[in-house]
Amino acid sequence: MQINNLKKKLRSRELVFGSWVSFSHPSISEIFASHKFDFLAIDMEHGTINLEQAQRIIAASQFYQVPCLPRPVSHSNDWIKPLLDSGADGLIAPMVNTASELKNLVDLVKYPNVGKRSFGINRAQGYGNYFEDYVTSWNENSVFVAQIETKEAVNEIDDITNNSNLDAIMIGPYDLSGSLGVPGQKFHPLVKEAELKVIEACAKAGISCGTQLSDFNPNSVKAALEMGYTFIIASSDLFVLEAWANGAEKVMQGFRK
Repeated sequence: MQINNLKKKLRSRELVFGSWVSFSHPSISEIFASHKFDFLAIDMEHGTINLEQAQRIIAASQFYQVPCLPRPVSHSNDWIKPLLDSGADGLIAPMVNTASELKNLVDLVKYPNVGKRSFGINRAQGYGNYFEDYVTSWNENSVFVAQIETKEAVNEIDDITNNSNLDAIMIGPYDLSGSLGVPGQKFHPLVKEAELKVIEACAKAGISCGTQLSDFNPNSVKAALEMGYTFIIASSDLFVLEAWANGAEKVMQGFRK
């Protein structure tokens, strides 16, 4: 899927699937990208992937024509600028709590006159070979996703979604549960109530609303869609490996005396 098609799907609230990449070796990204995910997301916020490793992951994903959206450690331009210039197809911004924070992020992601992104030359611009094409199409084609992960953000959701540069919202269930005083309890009524408020605001604003499913299976996907989610991040390399190792341990225990 090309990047403008991903943006179109998010804006039309069509079903979209992605997956987290949290380990740095690009082979993992190649495996995921070769299996028809609509996009890959790089987890730099909770992982140890650095900027150079992120560029390799982006390139591996794009080789299969799968857009790649990193999630930086913070809202700092020290992370956002080099990630975008490395060729990322957009950004997933963590912990967006207010409309003001969102506007500041748009300034970092979009070129003038929409934002204030610095003009430079690196991999994204073909090392100068297609600078003009890139900078003139970026604002229209790039994907920008904001994560809602706190009680404050839920309370501000109508103002946050009132931004024409926002393509989708993604709920962070673990941080949201912690903010609501029930850490780790993703299915607590308080968490579900907050999720529904965000989902309804996204529907009203005409943008996609997503979540992540650590246990990705037909039942969990069906439940998410019935809630009103329109894009789903299908687990991660970390959870896939942990699930396999857990299963292998049980097999070994069955043969040990």
